[in-house]
Amino acid sequence: MVDASNRIGGGFWKWLAPMLAAASILGCARAPEAAPKPPGGDSAQNVLRAELPNGLRVVIVRNPLAPVVTTMLNYEVGSDETPPGFPGTAHANEHMMFRGSPGLDDSQLDAITAAIGGDANADTQQMVTQYFFTTPSENLELALHIESIRMRGIDDTEKSWSQERGAIEQEVAQDLSNPEYVFYTNLLALFFKGTPYAWDALGSRPSFDKTTGAMLKEFHDTWYVPNNAVLVICGDVQPAQALAKVKDLFGDAPRGNLPARPEFSFQPVEPQTLKVETDLPSGEVFIAFRLPGFDSPDFAAVQVLSDALSSPRGRLYSLVPEGKALSASFSYDTLTRAGLGFASAGFPAGADAEKLVEEMRAVLAAELKDGLSADLVEAAKRREVASLEFQKNSVFGLAMAWSQAVAIEGRQSPDEDVEAIRKVTVADVNRVAREYLQSNRAITAILSPHPSGKPVSEKSYGGAESFARSESSSVKLPEWAARALDRLEIPHSTLDPVVTVLPNGLKLIVQPESVSDSVSVYGRIKNNPDVETAKGKEGAEDVLGQLFSFGSRTLDRVAFQKALDDIAANESAGSDFSVQVLSEDFERGVQLLADNELAPALPEDAFAILQPQLAAEAAGQLESPGYLQQRAVAKGLFPASDPAQRQATPETIKSLTMADVTHYYQTVFRPDLTTIVVTGKVTPERASAVIQKYFGAWKAEGAKPDTLWPGVPPNGPWTTTVPDSSRVQDNVDLTETLGLTLSDPDRYALELGNHVLGGGLSTTRLFHDLRQVAGLVYFVGSSFTFGQTRSIYTARYGCDPPNVGKARAMIVSNLKAMQERDVTPEELRQAKALLLREIPLAESSVERIAQGWLYRSTHDLPLDEPMQAARHYFELTAPEVRAAFAKWIRPEGLGQVNLGPAPQ
Repeated sequence: MVDASNRIGGGFWKWLAPMLAAASILGCARAPEAAPKPPGGDSAQNVLRAELPNGLRVVIVRNPLAPVVTTMLNYEVGSDETPPGFPGTAHANEHMMFRGSPGLDDSQLDAITAAIGGDANADTQQMVTQYFFTTPSENLELALHIESIRMRGIDDTEKSWSQERGAIEQEVAQDLSNPEYVFYTNLLALFFKGTPYAWDALGSRPSFDKTTGAMLKEFHDTWYVPNNAVLVICGDVQPAQALAKVKDLFGDAPRGNLPARPEFSFQPVEPQTLKVETDLPSGEVFIAFRLPGFDSPDFAAVQVLSDALSSPRGRLYSLVPEGKALSASFSYDTLTRAGLGFASAGFPAGADAEKLVEEMRAVLAAELKDGLSADLVEAAKRREVASLEFQKNSVFGLAMAWSQAVAIEGRQSPDEDVEAIRKVTVADVNRVAREYLQSNRAITAILSPHPSGKPVSEKSYGGAESFARSESSSVKLPEWAARALDRLEIPHSTLDPVVTVLPNGLKLIVQPESVSDSVSVYGRIKNNPDVETAKGKEGAEDVLGQLFSFGSRTLDRVAFQKALDDIAANESAGSDFSVQVLSEDFERGVQLLADNELAPALPEDAFAILQPQLAAEAAGQLESPGYLQQRAVAKGLFPASDPAQRQATPETIKSLTMADVTHYYQTVFRPDLTTIVVTGKVTPERASAVIQKYFGAWKAEGAKPDTLWPGVPPNGPWTTTVPDSSRVQDNVDLTETLGLTLSDPDRYALELGNHVLGGGLSTTRLFHDLRQVAGLVYFVGSSFTFGQTRSIYTARYGCDPPNVGKARAMIVSNLKAMQERDVTPEELRQAKALLLREIPLAESSVERIAQGWLYRSTHDLPLDEPMQAARHYFELTAPEVRAAFAKWIRPEGLGQVNLGPAPQ
């Protein structure tokens, strides 16, 4: 489920959670940027800038990758401007923007959003709040119309806010259940004490309890004015025509008198060490520094410094192959007036974290003493510039890049960042390193894994609750929307792949695209480690996955990375493999990818280092709450002998030999189970010739391994609680096995019905009942996972412990209603519109196109399956949906896993 406001968190938090889960090896985590312009500036036909008389700044970027457009309205206000004592005001206002406006109530907003494809969202940061739609290009005017209405006013009544308050307080509970988020907020307070940066945009329950609708209306009316906004439109549009629509819809919005911005006066940083317990399977250590922000002339030099420090050829990452860390990187995240830099490294449960901190300090001291090498600095610069070219391969990503540059960084375009990076010298990098990476101004943090209590099984929970849902009333759309959405049509795909099968059985799919001067290659080997791994050898695939980073038989780890750096390529090998490269380096990129994939080094000395690390990591995972939740689901759904019950343990990993890992590689990695997609600025003929040259000699040996799960019987009901002392909110999974498979046409009826029930944004019954009306949850959604031999239904939500049973009862009641009564004609049409218009959105980035084809190829589906699905959705009737739910769904068979405090 996509939530209208689930991107809350702000600049720093965007990278922190995923980095803590698994530290990145390459690159600094900073906001995305767009591609460099050719000599002479932006092409007049591709980029159009304007400022309306009322102050609204508009940037329109043409990108014809797909018949899709993204609108991104950036209001230059965030938690920085919130009133004292009310840090979540901007966040609350963001939520209320989805509660309706004068002339467009919340039901109408939800219905229109679903009808144009449903890809709408928002985020609140310290210095900006962003609202975005991605939709088929034909709906551009509808997206703009919505934003123009919301700019003029929103429904901030006390009744509306009282309903939304419950949902936003559940979001607070969700984030406060994350120890890494709590750690992050502590860092903000320490680094930025006395400034607005000392808190993030989330807010708190006490402040929301004191917030009123009148306060939110005042905040909106003060800051949500055209002269405080930047509108970015990106996609398959004609810029001049798009600008005319903007002028028509936004031109008469009145300017506002903007208050003074807050003052910033940063205090000296006092060095100290934080120690935090987490529910992650492994630990993480950080050495953090306050660095310059966007407005500093040192910004570009620090970006390059961060990339160079994080290089796999650098001293920091060398802690990994030396066996001293599980991961290591340097990250740089910025706000306008300041930023944070983090040297981070991972360690297994039980390892000496203090010793790892000392190792990291020694590395940073050596870098300051000796200086970063010119080679690493130039490689970092090449990667920064190339990454901007790769940004063009996503319509949404390019819109975000322009929003970042113009609305957040205050540039004219992303090109300014490119030019600044190109001017950075080695001397600049070493100067900023010595100026800002001072140990006497650093804060160190150790995040240690904390074992969970064992899962507690119960016979049942929540069965005594009852709930009868009220049928939603019919929604009458405003004329401007009804007219545009009157017709329901099967979409037309713009893709025309060229498919060939090499003599060795490898399937090649080529899609030329000219939106950027780059080529992307994605590959997948059909595999299932739980089925293919020899008994007692669990964990072989994990060891193999780590060994790919040690290069190939022709180029060792450092030499291989140097070869990638020379062409600024992003490469990854494994059962899923890929390379992104500039067009001129396409063949070299494929050569390196094939070298890594087909002739990995698999060095014995690396295996000797990795094996005990991974064994220790497995020990931590076996006790982590998140993993225990997954195990509880598998235990409840599948028989004890099912392959899904297998798991890597410290014992199985310690028993492995290099021969076991090699055997697994030789068994699983074979061309006749492989699909490769090539898309970008390349002809089918050249792509075929290059892939054949480097992958054509790959041979399969022996019979194909079995990759399919065995079928499973229907599960019975069960309830398990996985304790997690760090959580104040429960995450709940309701799940069951289904009797149908991917080949059964009933799956289309189930998917269509689920877009009424819980899989289609805020128009769904579950969202309406549990969040909008009852305010019990922040997120709730449901989904089907259809497989070739087994399928699963899951409903998922998060709520306070006393409300777990109430929320479950509502979901069960809704499931029964789907079986007993036809969905309404309006609900059916709305679900069809959402599913049909989602299909073009799947073509809005090169990666989404490739991943869709890889999935269909490895699941024996036709490549045009989305278009076949569209025809099914178009023809389905309400009785057919009801019949499918009655036939396949078993409300009485739902298993339940609660992660967090015991439900009350």
